[in-house]
Amino acid sequence: MSSTSSPLVEIDLEEKLPKLASGKVRDLYAIDDETLLFVASDRISAYDVVMQNGIPGKGALLTAMSAYWFHYLQSEFPALQTHFLDRSLPPILESSMSLTRLQALRPRSMRVRRLKIFPLESIVRGYITGSAWAEYKKSGTVNGIPLPPGLVDGQRLETPLWTPSTKAELGGKDENITPAQARGIVGDEYAKEIEKWSLDIYAAAAKRAEEVGIVLADTKFEFGYDPESKAGVILVDEVLTPDSSRFWPKASWEENLGKQQPSFDKQFLRDWLTSQGLKGKDGVVVPEDIVRKTAAKYLEAFEKLTGEQPNAS
Repeated sequence: MSSTSSPLVEIDLEEKLPKLASGKVRDLYAIDDETLLFVASDRISAYDVVMQNGIPGKGALLTAMSAYWFHYLQSEFPALQTHFLDRSLPPILESSMSLTRLQALRPRSMRVRRLKIFPLESIVRGYITGSAWAEYKKSGTVNGIPLPPGLVDGQRLETPLWTPSTKAELGGKDENITPAQARGIVGDEYAKEIEKWSLDIYAAAAKRAEEVGIVLADTKFEFGYDPESKAGVILVDEVLTPDSSRFWPKASWEENLGKQQPSFDKQFLRDWLTSQGLKGKDGVVVPEDIVRKTAAKYLEAFEKLTGEQPNAS
């Protein structure tokens, strides 16, 4: 990731492939009836708003990081199903696009299975912070789950919690819900399987992160299913990236209990937006120094966790 290159914030493949969706970061295209192309742009969002400019190389880094975790998790859990296929581009793109466009697209892309997606964000929290801390201060609960008194912001929980949220449409805001409400949305059997896999994956990833000096405070998963085979839940979307997870330096975690932890994510951006009175505002252009600091944190997390360089396939 280098702040000297231009960020790729707009991806237009619609002359080649039908676009199915465009999220805050990723654009989703149909390759055929069974396969999709996920393309991660360099867009960055904070407080549910996408900034005008992006972080150069961010999309390639997030794609490489997700691919690393899909491989890692399937080696840890052979029974785990994921939507990830490979990082190749479909022949229609390889044969018809300029080398410059292909070079920009390849590191940001992955082919995935086409599935039905559960309308849940499956969040696991090993530490109390963020919206969980805000709820705990008010009611002593997190997603309606009672917790012991006397916890402080950033404290490790005795047992990681499954704290699902709704999955809002683009432009909407996810809402934290109780596990019982999640079961009401997707059904008992699917909810049980989603919860089990989420907690198992979190435990494995937290262990891996701790080995390289990183605390995995919390993370968000998404799951889907194949309506034809009905063979259980399938891990989808991005996995264990700085966009979907809170990563903190392990060395300074304890000394920062009760206050904001330094993090390997977009915290520089959030802090700048708040200080400038721009939290939640549209049309914001991020200054170069905040772009550079944010890029450096993403890169540091990637290199520590994967032991790889970005753009590795």
